[in-house]
Amino acid sequence: MSNAFAPSSAANQVVEDTAKVMDKTWETVQQKTFTKWVNTKLSAGRHQEISNLLQLSDGVPLIQLLEIIGDASLGRYNKVSRMRIQKVENVNKCLEFIRQRGVNLTNIGAEDIVDENLKLILGMIWTLILRFTIADISEEGLSAKEGLLLWCQRKTAPYQEVNVRDFTYSWADGLAFCALIHRHRPDLLDFDSLDKSDRHRNTQLAFDVAEEHLNIPKLLDVEDVCDITKPDERSIMTYVAQYFHAFSELGKVDTAGRRVAKFAEVMESVWTMENDYERRVKALMQAIDNKKSEWESSTFRGDYADAKKKSIEFINYKTSLKRTWVADKRDIDTLLGNIQTKLKTYELKPYHPPHGLTLQDLDHFWKELLASEEKRYRLINAKIRDIKEKLRRDFAKQANDFQAKVNSISNELALLDGDLDLQLAHVRQLGTRLGPMADTLEQIQRLDDQCVEANIEENDYTIYSADDLSFDFGLLEQALQKKSAFISNQIVSRNMTNLTPAQLEEFESTFRHFDTNQTNSLSSAEFNAALASLGIMYEDDEFAGVFAQCTQGGAEVTFEQFITFMVGVTEDRTSADQVRESFRVVAGDKPFVTELDLKQSMLPPAVVSYLRSTMPHSDVGEGYNYEAYLDSVFSK
Repeated sequence: MSNAFAPSSAANQVVEDTAKVMDKTWETVQQKTFTKWVNTKLSAGRHQEISNLLQLSDGVPLIQLLEIIGDASLGRYNKVSRMRIQKVENVNKCLEFIRQRGVNLTNIGAEDIVDENLKLILGMIWTLILRFTIADISEEGLSAKEGLLLWCQRKTAPYQEVNVRDFTYSWADGLAFCALIHRHRPDLLDFDSLDKSDRHRNTQLAFDVAEEHLNIPKLLDVEDVCDITKPDERSIMTYVAQYFHAFSELGKVDTAGRRVAKFAEVMESVWTMENDYERRVKALMQAIDNKKSEWESSTFRGDYADAKKKSIEFINYKTSLKRTWVADKRDIDTLLGNIQTKLKTYELKPYHPPHGLTLQDLDHFWKELLASEEKRYRLINAKIRDIKEKLRRDFAKQANDFQAKVNSISNELALLDGDLDLQLAHVRQLGTRLGPMADTLEQIQRLDDQCVEANIEENDYTIYSADDLSFDFGLLEQALQKKSAFISNQIVSRNMTNLTPAQLEEFESTFRHFDTNQTNSLSSAEFNAALASLGIMYEDDEFAGVFAQCTQGGAEVTFEQFITFMVGVTEDRTSADQVRESFRVVAGDKPFVTELDLKQSMLPPAVVSYLRSTMPHSDVGEGYNYEAYLDSVFSK
């Protein structure tokens, strides 16, 4: 009678097929992970990477891997291993090296590797990972797997969404990886903003950040963690161990402190201490000799900047290099005492430094250094004092001479008299002296800058500052320019016999008023405004022609051109009828003109104010009776 509860053959087949699939899955994941791990090591040693673990079968990449992770040479081997016996020799060398490092390889022979037994190769690589990557991980006395797990649990404890219980299911949602990164480097990702349900995205984020910012290679693919029933424990451990080592680097200060403590505990041999003493004495004596030679061969350029630079260099020497030497000298004294004490402790013969390297010899060098320092200090200070005094005298001479030239030209300008043409020629001759004076003023400014740089705040040799001279020179330039323009205009006015003195005065004052930049010429806009102030207005197109004709194609209207133009305009537009017509145009054909009409006609404010004060008010509108005004000023 059959057992009703016994599994059917079909069910047995399903179980067997599932086991085979799962077995194949972990094997595939491990091979990918371990291959990437091997390649990270080979790449670091600048060796050719492998595409799969079966390429380890000839022993060459395996030897290269062991030399890198074991930090030792395996000696000569068959670098080109085509024959089976060569491959076996290479692999045997590897297995022997592994055993010498205390790693127990059970049931793995060289032939298994050469024959490409993938499971045994995976087991061997896992053993190497345990030995050279995970075995040194320790936490609370636990080591390897337990120590790594405890480390992960402690680091992720503050994160409620993370519960690390193992190296399989606990990592499937990617949050444990993100938590490890955030705990040590919160600047790299925001754990609180993660979508805790998106396992693929979280895992991918952790892998990307770890690779980009922490130099942790992607030994795993996202699907190896998120898309299989049970992530492979060995692959997860291999990858997580990279996090442990990466973050251990963050504690370099603590590690450095421990290393220093261990180093301090190690006694150096007497031979090392004696050689160290002699080396340091020679180095210090040589450094002192070099510095003395440097000072003796140093020359001064003669300016304050160079002297100040050498002063700063000397101060820096005193506060840095010299102090290093003082400390070094004391250390040398102490070192020699320690040598003698250690020799006495071990009942060895006393150490006698070689001739020329005794403490007495070093003291002699030191006294010479102090004497050289004092000489150097005095020399620098004397140079700085001399340079400051020279700067004062040079500036004063230049400043006094310059002011004398300014005063001389100003006096000549003030005493000008006589024929206008001769006056103009004299002014122009004076103007030719301004160019060299401008160059001299630049030299004075440079001298003043040097005085400021040298912190020279007083100068008993002159009362003038660079700013004083620049101001007076500017006034002189303006005075010459104005005098030249005035005389030129007077010559033009003298030659214009068609104008009355009153007209000349009006035209000249108008020209000067609108010559805002004092160039004795008017731009197009200035010329237009000047004409408008005199009651002469043109449409835009008409004015452009007038301006071109007046300047004869030039860019600006000279005073002579302006007066010539006004002579012509005065001859054409002096009739009462023309003036009346102009007022009617401004008034817009009204019998009265308003203040707004006057302003819109671009009359100067002074002209508008004058007309308002002289014209009578209109009886027919809100304005002024210009007809009555003109009747009162024009003769019948």
